[in-house]
Amino acid sequence: MTGGVTLNRPSIRVMLVDDHPLLRQGVKALIETRACYSVVGEASDGLEAVDVAMQTRPDIAVIDYTLPGRNGLVLAETLKRLLPRLQVILFTLCDREEVIFQALQAGVRGYILKSEPEEHLLKALDAASLGRNYFSATFCAEAAHKLAKGMPTLPSSLTRREREVTQLIAEGRLNKQVAHLLHISIKTVESHRSAIMRKLELNTTADLVRFAVRNQLVEA
Repeated sequence: MTGGVTLNRPSIRVMLVDDHPLLRQGVKALIETRACYSVVGEASDGLEAVDVAMQTRPDIAVIDYTLPGRNGLVLAETLKRLLPRLQVILFTLCDREEVIFQALQAGVRGYILKSEPEEHLLKALDAASLGRNYFSATFCAEAAHKLAKGMPTLPSSLTRREREVTQLIAEGRLNKQVAHLLHISIKTVESHRSAIMRKLELNTTADLVRFAVRNQLVEA
């Protein structure tokens, strides 16, 4: 079981980071339609967000990618260093694939476009609360379309363990974390990873993430 908070708690603490006050107001109202969530802090930039996070200790941070001073991905990495149990969702207009893949590798739990129906943000919050990923349906559809001709399908040659390793790596887990979660050695993880890349004819972690999205190993 991955880390995170549970939906059985009376109130899951959420922080909002966006430089548009009216948008924060709307998102707060949406989130608090769910009894299990409570918005405990708001910030308009990265510097303020660090202060608010340290004061309020949220369970989940919903962050815009485009922020004054530093982008949301850099802020997410900073907050996760300070609060390792914090789950992060990027809620943004930025739909660049490379940013989404970087977000996965940084351990971001969700990536939702502001142009999508509001239900997706709530689903991302639910997933993050359980330590799971939830990514933009728009992105996943476009990625699958773009990769249809160039990416392999899930081959039967992958063992059950290799599929588990593939999923965890695509979720942004480091080799040490994969080893801990699967109760195997780091050397064994590295061996599985090499075998996976060879069998799938992939070269980079970004390729592996795309493969996982296409084959629904990462929830969307």
